[in-house]
Amino acid sequence: MRRNRLCFGAALVVLGSGLCLSLMMGRYEVSPMALLHVMEGHGEPEVRAVLFQARLPRIIAALCVGAALAMSGTAFQAVFRNPLVSPDLLGVLSGAAFGAAWAIIAHGNTLMIEISTFIGGCGAVAFGFLVARLVSGEGVLPLLLGGLISTALFTALLSLLKYLADPFDQLPAIIYWLLGSLAQTSWGQLAVLVPLLCLGMAGLWSGARILDVSGLSDDEARSLGLPISTMRLGILLLATALGALTVSLAGIIGWVGLIIPHMARLLIGPEHRNLLPFAALLGACCLLFADMAARSLSPSEIPLGMMTELLGALGFVLVLRQLRREGRL
Repeated sequence: MRRNRLCFGAALVVLGSGLCLSLMMGRYEVSPMALLHVMEGHGEPEVRAVLFQARLPRIIAALCVGAALAMSGTAFQAVFRNPLVSPDLLGVLSGAAFGAAWAIIAHGNTLMIEISTFIGGCGAVAFGFLVARLVSGEGVLPLLLGGLISTALFTALLSLLKYLADPFDQLPAIIYWLLGSLAQTSWGQLAVLVPLLCLGMAGLWSGARILDVSGLSDDEARSLGLPISTMRLGILLLATALGALTVSLAGIIGWVGLIIPHMARLLIGPEHRNLLPFAALLGACCLLFADMAARSLSPSEIPLGMMTELLGALGFVLVLRQLRREGRL
């Protein structure tokens, strides 16, 4: 219990420090004194514009997207009883990417792209569930096979749209969106998506006990009178919806949903009542610092998805090394 409190306290300190640094760092640097003046209600107009119109929306988006991806990944790993599972397992990322590409080719506005992205992600997952149902099997394996087939199908459809897109206008927009970014985040987007993300994360947390029993086999769950198939389906649908919402807000952000649950589990243990909120804290910190690096390390902004790929690959090596030391590999 004491270790858990220390871990939560340390994560909150890191998160608070990251918030202050993220507000100050960027191509337009803000001094600590200028930040303090703005917090007191004063400050120069240009500084207030940078903080409230450019940085604060994307900081809030980074926190919510990182937390949602981490919680979604934790849920997927618990349901599938596999530490190498991530939120894109059932095809949500490939379906969302297809939806976004279709909206870009159709000359849709930002709202249309977001809606199409969410519908595409949910549609891909629905197709994966349909394939699993056609297999006429219960348990995790049919869902896994359905997800693989759905991912392959929507990846092929995405490639077809990229081939048909205008190479001078539409194709660069599709590629940039696929790389992931929070640069275009607005308060209007946050007003719609943040409440949905928070509601989904609260729903996952309320199902922490369900995730604790997800490690049981289907026969063991049935012997205890638990409707494990229905419980598993509900958790997967909620985690998938979270993944689709993050893609509609930030594009494709890899590794967070795979790495962060591992790190949280190593630090705080497997009980999901504590694991889910702690993973959310770590995910928020991770994406906050990744976004800060993406807009600070280069004169031109580095796509956020590229940054998480670089950091995630290194982090995964460290996690695997620790797991091997503990005899889990």
